[in-house]
Amino acid sequence: MTTMLGLTFSGRSVVFVGGGAVAGRRVGRFLDEGALVTVVAPALGDAMRAHVDAGRVAWIARTARESDVAEAWFVHAATAQASVDATVAAWCEAARVFCVNASDGAHGTARLTAETRSGDVIVAVASDAGVDPRRSARLRDAIGAALRDGMLPLRRRRKAAGRVDLVGGGPGPADLMTVRGRRLLAEADVVIADRLGPTDILVELDPDVEVIDVGKAPGNHPVPQEEINALLVAHAKAGKRVVRLKGGDPFVFGRGGEEVTACLAAGVPVEVVPGLTSVVSVPQAAGIPVTHRGTAAGLHVTIGQGPVTPATRAALADDTITTVVLMGVAALPKLVAAALAAGAPADRPLAIVERGHTPTQRTTRTTLADAVTDAAAAGVSNPAVIVVGDVAAAGLLLPAPPVAAGTGEPPR
Repeated sequence: MTTMLGLTFSGRSVVFVGGGAVAGRRVGRFLDEGALVTVVAPALGDAMRAHVDAGRVAWIARTARESDVAEAWFVHAATAQASVDATVAAWCEAARVFCVNASDGAHGTARLTAETRSGDVIVAVASDAGVDPRRSARLRDAIGAALRDGMLPLRRRRKAAGRVDLVGGGPGPADLMTVRGRRLLAEADVVIADRLGPTDILVELDPDVEVIDVGKAPGNHPVPQEEINALLVAHAKAGKRVVRLKGGDPFVFGRGGEEVTACLAAGVPVEVVPGLTSVVSVPQAAGIPVTHRGTAAGLHVTIGQGPVTPATRAALADDTITTVVLMGVAALPKLVAAALAAGAPADRPLAIVERGHTPTQRTTRTTLADAVTDAAAAGVSNPAVIVVGDVAAAGLLLPAPPVAAGTGEPPR
């Protein structure tokens, strides 16, 4: 029978007898824990030698003696000679020192587990009846994948220090979120969510996770930003793990900076997890690269709200720049007028991608001259991303759509 324990090696002596490939692969785990590692071996493999040369491991360049293991907290025997490893294991047994026998794991007094980590959680897998490292590793990998996907419960059941994590959810699909973002959602006590982003994932949370909807729509901000800031601080100060779930990236027109400032001013720990911004991901969903060699060498990003700045006018007029406009449907007439006044050609391609990365995604391709009329005819609405520049031309990467029968125009 085997009992798994969590051992702490920080500042404690660990002896590796044998410095070959197996030892070189395994020593990193102990070094990461802060162990004081000594390797006893006549010669070293490349991996172990790199640790010795970097000063992370002490080296005794000879064969092992019984005195080498007497004062150790833990010993790893991997000399590639079963009889030598067995002898080292016997010395450790006599000295009451736990020992991994790499030649015959079943005859050592300790085994290394296959481990995976998710935040502050460590999951270890070991076989009990006989040693089967490949099976343990396969199971470890499956558990690790489930943890990364946020499919296993990670929430703390005891009171812990509160904190806030601003998580960029990307354009919407849960599988476009980062691994860290999925893990933090699985650990959350409170989720304060926007209207856009991976809202479907909220139904997968534990029933007792509090979900607060603070989503904004154009012209409709039911929860002002100051109240959102206050919610983050209040729940964190109550000892909760708070996730502020946003569409796209928190620092790209997401007011993430304001929320970080509010948390820091209140003494609340806060971190930001980047997300896949719609600046790039939504055009990509329509087959539009925001930069493309020979077509666009630069990218200008702006928001439709507010005046058109001189920098945006210059970008709209520059043949080598792609201009991406977020939240710009209502501002389209203003943007088109500014572009034409700045000298942009009337036939410059323009694309409007609505509801990117969703089943109802739609792309309207037009030109500066026709953009306002075509958008109105198509009934374009938010959420949408506007792309101005030659990269928005139909057929740049994907085949141009066929012409709709009887209209002379491509279908929208």
